[in-house]
Amino acid sequence: MKLFLKIFSLFLCIFTQAQKTPDSVLMKKAKLEIYDNPDNTIKIGEQLLKNSPDVKTSVNLYMLLSTANIAKRNFEESLKYILKAKELSLKTNDPKSQAGVFISVAIQYQQMELFSKCLETLIEADRYIAKIPEKNPEKYTETAASYAIRGMVYKSQSNSEIALEKFLISIQNYEKVPVKKTTYSNMSVVYYNIGYCYLNLHQTDKAQEAFLQSVNYARKNFAKSLEAFALKGLAEIYKQNHENESAVNLLLKAESLCKNTGDITLNEGLYKELADNYLALGQQNLYQQYNKKYLEMRFQIKQNELKSINHVIDNHNKETALKSKKLKSYYSSITIGSVLLGIFFILMLLYSIVKVRKQNKMFHKEIQRMIRNS
Repeated sequence: MKLFLKIFSLFLCIFTQAQKTPDSVLMKKAKLEIYDNPDNTIKIGEQLLKNSPDVKTSVNLYMLLSTANIAKRNFEESLKYILKAKELSLKTNDPKSQAGVFISVAIQYQQMELFSKCLETLIEADRYIAKIPEKNPEKYTETAASYAIRGMVYKSQSNSEIALEKFLISIQNYEKVPVKKTTYSNMSVVYYNIGYCYLNLHQTDKAQEAFLQSVNYARKNFAKSLEAFALKGLAEIYKQNHENESAVNLLLKAESLCKNTGDITLNEGLYKELADNYLALGQQNLYQQYNKKYLEMRFQIKQNELKSINHVIDNHNKETALKSKKLKSYYSSITIGSVLLGIFFILMLLYSIVKVRKQNKMFHKEIQRMIRNS
């Protein structure tokens, strides 16, 4: 279930960063192909980045490149781009851009199951979301994404009831966005997760309804990968009811939908379900075929995760070193200031002592003179 959780944050990323982008056919094409042809999206994004006119545009392009690399399950490259976007966003005064970047960083951490870092980043994102004017569509979009990610964290920790609460709040916020087309994919993702929450709570009727909603919203936005995931969720209901033939039919349809996406996490889930159903049907050859594919995808995912975690550790070490350097500089300044202040007080004290001594000598001489004259 943990791996099922990871994929859905991908589809939140590109929509939670709804900022003004260059009014060009290339950018529109890059966004449209981000799921089914991420390599072309990356090519376009890198091309546009070379001629980026300002910081805000660069931030949006880095986020686009990050999302495209998530689609390829290249977490290391994705993290590299999103950290660049984060660094640049801090140089702007645009809370919408900053909130979108922090949401995307949180997604990265959630995917790698670094949940404390994820929640910590979401708290930062909420600070910027609070600065977005009320009734601004992006306030609803970012709020919805924030709750969706929190729901994924709780879901991965087997707390389906709390996760369900977060997902339902997410849906409520997406429904407030005036232009619904920009939220269809997001809502498909969230309904998929809602479906699994209901499955974990043994409420199969509600789970089936949620998966069908996921299919419906995916089709509205022609998101084949999302539809494939939703079909996989429906297939799991059939598997639980021992309707393995029906489950296999749905899974094969899902496999056909996503054959050009290169999404190894989706493929891993489909191969695992197909292997399980073929085993239940007693079809050993097909079971072995899909189980082998599943293990290959599983190995590839683990390799990608290890690379990205190493990248996170390196970045964390850099941030820690920077904070340590700032603290050392701060305390060095305090120490130098304290020493200078101490020297000043000592000099003042010495001056006062010398002054008092001079006065005492003068008084002593005056007293002696008065004695001699008396």
